[in-house]
Amino acid sequence: MSRVLVVCYSYTGTARRVAQLLCSHHGWSLGEVRDAGPRGTLRCVLDSLLRRHPAIRYEGAEPRAFDIVVLVAPIWMYRLAGPMRSFVAARRDQLPRVAVLATMSAGGATNAYAEVAQLLGHAPVACAAFLQREIEDGSATTRLLDLGDELDGAAVKPVAQPVRTAPA
Repeated sequence: MSRVLVVCYSYTGTARRVAQLLCSHHGWSLGEVRDAGPRGTLRCVLDSLLRRHPAIRYEGAEPRAFDIVVLVAPIWMYRLAGPMRSFVAARRDQLPRVAVLATMSAGGATNAYAEVAQLLGHAPVACAAFLQREIEDGSATTRLLDLGDELDGAAVKPVAQPVRTAPA
């Protein structure tokens, strides 16, 4: 069984940069949630506000083959991005150990952690939030890679408590 799979959804590319950095540094596999069709900003906002499950497609390895799945997604309107919500809801039985990494402009990460926990029926093993400006200027890199090191170690042993909760 492989150790860690990173699954990201990224509308603007910010969450994808986070996922790619983790994967390149740790040698992890990357899966990507994509919109099934074109989506505009208004629809993205409404999907988040109304907690809708938009149609998606997933490109990547099967999550059940990994010890931990790291979900990397943006926060929109203080909620989890709709496409990641769709992914978690559709594959909840394949996601026994999940970490949630949120990218955001201002806030809402704790709402996303709670939503993922509610969809899965159990809490994530780790949660962290990164501001978009921290990602763009590189100031989040050390914290991100340190969290990745902790998750890499956690993949080989059971985790009873969350590794770390680190909202920005």
